[in-house]
Amino acid sequence: MQIIGVIAGSLIVVVAFNLFLIPHAVLSSGLSGISMILGMITPLNTGLANFLLNLPLIIIGYKMLGKKFIMNTIFSVVIISVGLYIVPVLPIAKDSILSSIFGGILAGLGVGLVFRSSGSTGGFDIIGMIVSRRKDFPIGVLLSGMNAVVIVISGFLLNWDAALNTLISIYLTGKVVDTIYTDHAKLTLMIITDKGQELREHLLANLYRGLTVMDGIGAYSKDKRNIIITVITRYELNEVKNLIVEVDPCAFVNITETVEVMGLFHRKNRF
Repeated sequence: MQIIGVIAGSLIVVVAFNLFLIPHAVLSSGLSGISMILGMITPLNTGLANFLLNLPLIIIGYKMLGKKFIMNTIFSVVIISVGLYIVPVLPIAKDSILSSIFGGILAGLGVGLVFRSSGSTGGFDIIGMIVSRRKDFPIGVLLSGMNAVVIVISGFLLNWDAALNTLISIYLTGKVVDTIYTDHAKLTLMIITDKGQELREHLLANLYRGLTVMDGIGAYSKDKRNIIITVITRYELNEVKNLIVEVDPCAFVNITETVEVMGLFHRKNRF
């Protein structure tokens, strides 16, 4: 299901770019927007530019984020880059404002689906995820700040009408992503499993957070089990649930919202 979500989300992003945004010189957010600028002012294809700009960040992200997240991100970047190269740039609507609105909504839908599938579309998403996990900042705020650079660049290199349309597109993309994905908050997971050792190693290998492991006994069966407790952000929930199912599909998981966290929230030995 994750692969299907990554493929569907990435293809939706391609449609938003080549059929709504690029024909009207309306940029997307992040490195995708910078790729569009390069495609407009240089002979370089937008898809190739998108791949080349994302490559260094993917390498960095592989070392700092979970392997599954980065593999899904690489898959998404490849699909988007190839899609932007193959799909012709044809305007669906003549009005630039309407194209900005619907292109932004479609881009947000695609990015949100990729996020829900434990991946990202690359670029600033990777930077935002790394900073958010290390400093516990909301990703939306980080991405908005970085995307402001794209708006300023588009204003100077293209025109300010395009820059304002880009602002509309980026704003709607962020709103849709928040709606499809989730708001920034912390969650506490209590995992009761028969495979405590395997699950502990699997989570530590793929998750940035620390874990606490306790021994437990089933009240009815009297079987020994392990209880694993961890605190994560909502952005990591889908990834963690998939990691748990990979080791123990029968694990009992209790997920509760966390009001506040004191003390060590990050694993110091990750970096």
